[in-house]
Amino acid sequence: MNMQISRRKLIHSAAAASTFPFLSGITRAAEEPFRVAVIGHTGRGNFGHGLDTLWRSLPETAIVGVSDPDGKGREKARKQLQLAPEGTFSDYRKMLESVQPDLVAVAPRHADQHYDMAVAAANSSARGIYIEKPFCRDLAEADRIVSACKETNTKLAIAHRNRFHPVLPVMQKLIDDGGIGQLLEVRLRGKEDQRGGLLDLWVLGSHLLNLAYYFAGDPTACTAGVFQDGRPVTKEDLIAGSEGLGPLAGNEVHARWETQSGVPVFFDSLQNAGSREAGFGLQLVGTEGIIDMRADREPLAHILAGNPQLPSDKAREWVPVTSAGIGKPEPVKDITRLVGGHIAAAQDLMAAIEEGRTTLCNEEDGRTITEMILGVFASHQAGGKRVEIPLENRTNAFADW
Repeated sequence: MNMQISRRKLIHSAAAASTFPFLSGITRAAEEPFRVAVIGHTGRGNFGHGLDTLWRSLPETAIVGVSDPDGKGREKARKQLQLAPEGTFSDYRKMLESVQPDLVAVAPRHADQHYDMAVAAANSSARGIYIEKPFCRDLAEADRIVSACKETNTKLAIAHRNRFHPVLPVMQKLIDDGGIGQLLEVRLRGKEDQRGGLLDLWVLGSHLLNLAYYFAGDPTACTAGVFQDGRPVTKEDLIAGSEGLGPLAGNEVHARWETQSGVPVFFDSLQNAGSREAGFGLQLVGTEGIIDMRADREPLAHILAGNPQLPSDKAREWVPVTSAGIGKPEPVKDITRLVGGHIAAAQDLMAAIEEGRTTLCNEEDGRTITEMILGVFASHQAGGKRVEIPLENRTNAFADW
């Protein structure tokens, strides 16, 4: 077994109990709650997918400030977070200096704001940062965020909610024990709605890539093609991407990554080819079965036993996999809220601070996800050639086209 994967699995297994304190009923007993400051920007990513309100449901935290340069948005946030007027700010830097938070929520969905906000938070009093995805726009930004967190010993977690799901260690053990035979490949598909193509890869595929290399190991190379209505995109097809992502093109993408384990990872997205029932997920394909994961759904995983390449005259059934095991009822109460509402991720962040460890989805993971995505840009820009990871070009290859 690859040593990198062994180390990754060991860390995940050892951290499982502290990562999911709700499984054992452990509650942080602190004299003072973590002081939380929320950064938002109405009209430019707003407050993400609930990254502002999640802290109200945690007894371990107290919201002490919110920033938003939009006056109406700021007042709406103040009321929603139940803050006094003196707890609101138009400038997040002034807020960080004034309220001296322990935790900072970098909430806007627009990735072009994440770098400045994350670095400012790391250089403040903050001990932890919870940041909306996508992590940032390119590897130059990712490298600097990693450095800032390392220099200040700030813990960072990214809002890839399913990465904090308690079923993942169960699935990992299932694979380690040969539950689907030899793992052959990992296949991902985006949501494939109107955002099909590179936008789907950035906004939704980032969730799946994070899970894919959890099982397959770190990426070592990428080969990819990007298309517009079936033809390879060219420089003339470039547009300014939405959500502050930088230059984009195409409505179709097909990518393959090599990994340290030798298990390839595939991602495909075709505009308007998906459905609510089948879109946005991944499959772990083995010689003796398949594990299917549908992002943001419960149960998260199902297993289908049997060789996927061998037809059978016997009926095969998809069986749910929960944190208790195959075909067992989910023992974690209200798991949809705990995972989908970012509660598990926030608890992991606080536990990481207290235990002096990294979070389960940290700044290094953010950089890896960004590298996998930009590997697609680099490979297509090079005519579909194989590009090695780490990438030499730390910016978006389409920006240099």
